[in-house]
Amino acid sequence: MIEVKNLTKSYNGNVAVDDISFTVGSGEILGFLGPNGAGKSTTMNILTGYISSTSGTAALDGIDILENPLAAKRKIGYLSEQPPVYLDMTVDEYLSFVYELKKSKLPKKAHLGEICELVKIADMRKRLIRNLSKGYRQRVGLAQALVGNPPILILDEPTVGLDPKQIIEIRSLVKKLGKNHTVILSSHILPEVQAVCDKVVIINEGKIVADGTLESLREGSEMSLEQLFMKFIFGETYDEDMML
Repeated sequence: MIEVKNLTKSYNGNVAVDDISFTVGSGEILGFLGPNGAGKSTTMNILTGYISSTSGTAALDGIDILENPLAAKRKIGYLSEQPPVYLDMTVDEYLSFVYELKKSKLPKKAHLGEICELVKIADMRKRLIRNLSKGYRQRVGLAQALVGNPPILILDEPTVGLDPKQIIEIRSLVKKLGKNHTVILSSHILPEVQAVCDKVVIINEGKIVADGTLESLREGSEMSLEQLFMKFIFGETYDEDMML
């Protein structure tokens, strides 16, 4: 469903993403894990067509994002770290706007109603977005990503800034969405990836340092996943005081 080959992105000689390759199969939830500044958001901006790569390819359901960006973008629902909502709109107005923007052909009333029920914002539809809590704004952001029922969801740090209850609710929702969508979930929080994802790609300084299921990463090692993560990021120079 998603295939990245030798992807590289440079800015004025500085390499943000360095020759990375990975795949995500249909119906999988991939945890894209790494510290801040590792290259996660740059990679996702390339996948969504927001920026172009310097070299390499990224294909979504067989469509190259650079060769056919409009067709590729129709396959994607994207939630950025800061939900792209308009604060002066009601939830209904905003989702209707997104529906028209995406030129969805699905029955509008039924489709938007189903999405609102799924992300549990049905009772918030007439409220101004500016009056919603951060948790509900995040749910509205997820709702807009689902408009048009795209097969691929790309979620950038969807639980940042939420309280513990909201974090649990959003993680549970993402897990549920993974039953009918291929999902890339960017995070720097290992427990989040453990709770939600089928497999993981760990990136650091623009390079992939680990790729596989959580079980395969632990295979043959006596370290905990937390210790392995720190090893992948810091090499042999980690200690337990640095654990996330």
